[in-house]
Amino acid sequence: MTDQPHDPSEESAPATAPAPADSASAPAPAAPHRSGFVAVVGRPNVGKSTLMNAYLGQKIAITSSKPQTTRHTQIGILTRLDAQVIFVDTPGIHAARNPLGAYMVQAATRALQDADVVLFIVDVSTPPGPGDEQLAQIIAARPEPGPVVLALNKADRLKPEDVIAFTTAYSALAPSAEWLLVSATRGDNLEDLLNRIVVALPEGPDLFPEDEITQTHLRDLAGEFIREAALNLLEEEVPHGVAVEVNSFQERGESNAYIEATIYVERESHKGIVIGKGGAMLKQIGIKARQEVEALVGGKVFLELHVKVRANWRKHEAEVQKLGYRPRE
Repeated sequence: MTDQPHDPSEESAPATAPAPADSASAPAPAAPHRSGFVAVVGRPNVGKSTLMNAYLGQKIAITSSKPQTTRHTQIGILTRLDAQVIFVDTPGIHAARNPLGAYMVQAATRALQDADVVLFIVDVSTPPGPGDEQLAQIIAARPEPGPVVLALNKADRLKPEDVIAFTTAYSALAPSAEWLLVSATRGDNLEDLLNRIVVALPEGPDLFPEDEITQTHLRDLAGEFIREAALNLLEEEVPHGVAVEVNSFQERGESNAYIEATIYVERESHKGIVIGKGGAMLKQIGIKARQEVEALVGGKVFLELHVKVRANWRKHEAEVQKLGYRPRE
């Protein structure tokens, strides 16, 4: 038996750990996609609808300087690459004095209970009041508490000498919540606020098609725009007793529509105010509402308005429900 020549290549290479990857060149893990419902809650007239409209980049919720403008909950859907934020605009929570008020508070409270995240909006230009404290207690008492983000809105109206006192007082209402000074009308810190909301949402896929903005039908939006015009144009004692019923909504072609609607008021004297001398006020309401609907549908709208009296309708449960203010599944 002869010795074979030694070939070093036949020797097994010693076991070694793989060289560590260059961390600078390794791609960062993708952030998880998030989605969920955000209950937009607060006292009346703190800017809830204005804030939601600002995020959506278009108007789907009516706004007014008068409190209790929002009567129904309304969904606004914001879809971006990393998240789908489903805002649920709610009526302002207040002490209900009639069946309409009770419906509004119930709608807001239900949205609060079902939300993945609560966006608690306050008017930081004034100190907290009993309504803010009551709402903070309702939020804290939810059976399944979740993340709360506190938006100190109307920061553009906040006096410099009140900044520390007012921000301290509001942040104390929700001690576990992240808070931020914002202005929905001027746009201050809205992107930062949105990012905080997204981070608070649970991980998950989109819940609605990416091109869907709201689930409110055009017919219902038209009725709300008519009511908004009345709110902004009428005298102080009239608007809260106004309700609008769309009797007919007919689409004509791709971008034209015919709308017939009735404006209801609670007193005969209010009917005269809504119509105005020679029909001037009703004409103004119609022009303003038509412009808003046309901006939404992107075409021409023919709007026919009538005014009728439903005496003290807000005080009667049956009348409130007939005008569409009833719990929705």
